[in-house]
Amino acid sequence: MTWFMVAVVVVVAAAGLLRWRRPAWYWLTFGVVLATVRVLVRYSSVMDACGLTVPPSRWRLALARVANRPVPESRVPRILRLRPTRTGLVLRLKLRPGQDAFDVSAATDRLRHSFGMYGVTSREVRSGVVEVRMTGYDVLKQVQMPAKTDTRPMRVPVALREDGSVHYRDYRAVPHGLTLGATESGKSVYQRNLVAGLAPMDVALVGIDCKQGVELFPLARRFSALADNPDTALELLEALVSHMEEVYQLIRAEQRISVAVPDAEIAADIWDLPDDIRPVPVVVLVDEVAELALFTSKEEEKRRDRIITALVRLAQLGRAAGIYLEICGQRFGSELGKGITMLRAQLTGRTAHRVNDETSANMAFGDISPDAVLAAIQIPAETRGIAIAGDSTGGWHRIRAPHTSLRQAVNVCNKYADRTPDVPALAAYRPAAAALPSARVPLSKAAPATA
Repeated sequence: MTWFMVAVVVVVAAAGLLRWRRPAWYWLTFGVVLATVRVLVRYSSVMDACGLTVPPSRWRLALARVANRPVPESRVPRILRLRPTRTGLVLRLKLRPGQDAFDVSAATDRLRHSFGMYGVTSREVRSGVVEVRMTGYDVLKQVQMPAKTDTRPMRVPVALREDGSVHYRDYRAVPHGLTLGATESGKSVYQRNLVAGLAPMDVALVGIDCKQGVELFPLARRFSALADNPDTALELLEALVSHMEEVYQLIRAEQRISVAVPDAEIAADIWDLPDDIRPVPVVVLVDEVAELALFTSKEEEKRRDRIITALVRLAQLGRAAGIYLEICGQRFGSELGKGITMLRAQLTGRTAHRVNDETSANMAFGDISPDAVLAAIQIPAETRGIAIAGDSTGGWHRIRAPHTSLRQAVNVCNKYADRTPDVPALAAYRPAAAALPSARVPLSKAAPATA
């Protein structure tokens, strides 16, 4: 008996230590079993307390009355599947007649308290079937991406959602995106994850970094074109517009519109073209969009109008030509001038880190979901990397990208530098692949000491 008590104390102490220091390990060893038992034992009573039951049908009441039996109890949603995951539990429910998916969504906070889980979210899989995802610990506190992800061409895993699933940036589904974030909010880390995820793919990366290139130029070996000032950015964007027109001429020439060609083989964008003639897709990353929209003179105003016009044209017409925009900035509002709201309307994917004002959050999510605006302005300053991701469907998620240092991103870009495609229209703007320095160069020359 003594040895048994010692073993129990050791197990309890180990579980407590793991829960404190390694919550993911605790979940995989102890938490998943305890949570599964807790959900199965409490399920009926929790559903009843949360108002997720329906009264018995009339024929059951009539049958009980005829047979002189007790009145049947209210019915709860039927469990179709209970699946443990590396971060929590996935519960798939079959709703009873008269129930709605919104009822489950409205009760997620009460389900979280009742089942003792860290977070609960729900989504409707199909009519009458709801999937409830429960997380056993704070997966965003220390982000650990799964070893295997569903990576496809132009689909990059960039962050982890609060329900434990992977957040992907799928350019073929959501061609253009807007990423907002104040200083030290984690926006640069999100951008590095994006570049590191695109580096192994057959894609041309084009960067516009008007902060003298301090963010994107260290990654230059994987970029097909880079611009570090508004003047070069204007020339680069207009070259992209010309490249887009050439791609459309190629699609027109290879459209194969005839009676003998099946409908599925008629080309309407670059992905319908044969592999041997398909142009390489292009992802344009703008590090600070406000620097392209600000001006102090008439000449700069004319340059600014041409830049915004080129961006709007690429956003409106670039998808079929395989040109995708990733616009980043600390501030994105209508005070940046005409054309900004038109550009914003074309950016379907929205990601907002911590912002300094509600107006920027409204520009990101005001036309999508008021709840997403409230969630964006409530991100605390000490949790860098936390962001709200939404799209035009109205759905939004709280995400966090794994921390990727600049050195790690540089190493990935150098590793896949041989995959950098040559785009003839952008050859004049390709950065020179200089040799890496063997030693650190001092910022200033030290003066010799005098006696």
